[in-house]
Amino acid sequence: MQINKSPKWMLAGVLALSAPLGMAAQDEVTADQVVTAIEGTFGVTPGERRNHTKGTCAQGEFVGSPEAAAYSKSGLFSGKSIPVIARFSLAGGNPKAPDTAKSARGMALQFKLSDGGLQHMTMLNTPIFGAMQPRTFLDLMVATKPDPATGKPDPEKIKAFKASHPDNLAQTEYLANNNPPASYANSAFFGIHTFKFINRENKTTLVRWRFVPQDGVKRLTDDELKSAPANFLEQALINRAKQGPARWNMMVSIGEPGDPEDNPTLAWPESRRQIKAGTLTISSAMPQKGAECEKINFDPLVMGDGIAPTNDPILLFRSPAYAFSFAKRLGGL
Repeated sequence: MQINKSPKWMLAGVLALSAPLGMAAQDEVTADQVVTAIEGTFGVTPGERRNHTKGTCAQGEFVGSPEAAAYSKSGLFSGKSIPVIARFSLAGGNPKAPDTAKSARGMALQFKLSDGGLQHMTMLNTPIFGAMQPRTFLDLMVATKPDPATGKPDPEKIKAFKASHPDNLAQTEYLANNNPPASYANSAFFGIHTFKFINRENKTTLVRWRFVPQDGVKRLTDDELKSAPANFLEQALINRAKQGPARWNMMVSIGEPGDPEDNPTLAWPESRRQIKAGTLTISSAMPQKGAECEKINFDPLVMGDGIAPTNDPILLFRSPAYAFSFAKRLGGL
């Protein structure tokens, strides 16, 4: 069964959302709290996403592999060409964030399955996430909110946040030690969370996926980081698609007993068995304003049969948080 949420539902109900999802009562965090905190840190650009505001649209196709079909009955792995609408982006709510910023990059995909259903995937270019629980993400936004007197975050608040939230450390170190990509087409993107593949015999397999660029991973050098313009990623992707299709291999890691299932801040061992689940092809890219990806809410819980979520509290929380933000921007807020 596809997990989906229509704009009508969101407009009618999300603005009133206040109940915590996927968390213990002592750690209650609501979608409106998180979205409001993001707005407090980055400001609001009316009608735009609150997070990953700066982005680029793209279109293409996906062809799944028979090997993946043995693990999942999803139409994604039928072997047929499936239309894809994609969005590449920078993390954060600043629409003018420089493309040299040492922040996460995103790739969001909407697959139009042959049965009329949809499959969404929302990924980052870091192999782990920076929060084990929504509370960590909320506290990060609060800690990094600019001080009105200086226009910058209070260093003492950031220091206190780091000391009290060790689950943020791994992603922070990864971003600090790995320069941003030279092009979206030269970046790998990770699903971050653990998901369930369910095959036709209803056997469940825990998996994690990532998309590996056939162009190879290439990061900005330290010199390029200093000299690159503030805006180059969008045009680089547009130019790359004009030269010919850009492709990523979808690689799926097969989980083993004891692998972290509900904690996206912990990576799986590289020794896990991996299969090539398919190939993503991006054939065109364009500015997001007025393009097809602009109005899509890339909710990671929109899934077709054969793929299901785990009880990862971050994964479960992303859906209501995205919906709350989506309802706001649909209303022009």
